[in-house]
Parts: sequence; structure tokens; C-alpha cells
Amino acid sequence: QVQLVDSGGGLVQSGGSLRLACAASRSINSIYAMGWYRQAPGTHRELVAHSTQGGTTDYADSVKGRFTISGDNANNTMYLQMNSLKPEDTATYYCTADLLPGGHFRYWGQGTQVTVSS
Repeated sequence: QVQLVDSGGGLVQSGGSLRLACAASRSINSIYAMGWYRQAPGTHRELVAHSTQGGTTDYADSVKGRFTISGDNANNTMYLQMNSLKPEDTATYYCTADLLPGGHFRYWGQGTQVTVSS
């Protein structure tokens, strides 16, 4: 299993940037895939970005070109760099870790709130 701790959320103006961090309790090299989801009030949780050990990276169309997912193996931490933020990016962001393909043995962080003001 793995424990995940999300951090880095906050209040930012439209057009600003934030970097979210997800600290894992084990080497991220041992994790099949990691990702970020978000959920705004009254909406379903949606995938924001996803990255596998094989190097495959996917982004939601709404964040392509603005968000970047990356990993720091030395610190067992995954990041989500968010630039050109928009009010519609406001949500609680959750990191995930899949120990096996297909979303099996998926673990979630506790979430971090991102609020973008117009």
C-alpha cells in the first residue's frame, strides 16, 4: 500500500500559477501510475492528468498546454504545475497512485483546495 499527502493548494487570481505536490510513502518508481483528479461542488470527480512508469502521460483537454505533471524520484513526490489558471479550475484536487494497471489498488490523497478568483 501507499500513503499520499497532497499539498500546495490555495487562492490565486485568474492567470496565476500554483504547484501542487503529492508526497508518497514509498518510492514513486515502485508505483505503476500516478495522477491528479479534481472535483468541484456539484460535479463528478474528473481526471486532470495521469502518468505511467512507462512514460505515458495524459491530460484532460481543458488543461492541456497549461498543466504539467512531473515526478521527483529522490523525494518520492509528484507535482502538478498549473499555469494560466482560470476560475473554472476551482476544485479540490486529489492525487492518486495505482500500484497495478487498470486502476487496481488505487490510493488517494486527502485533497487540496484550489480556488481561482476572476
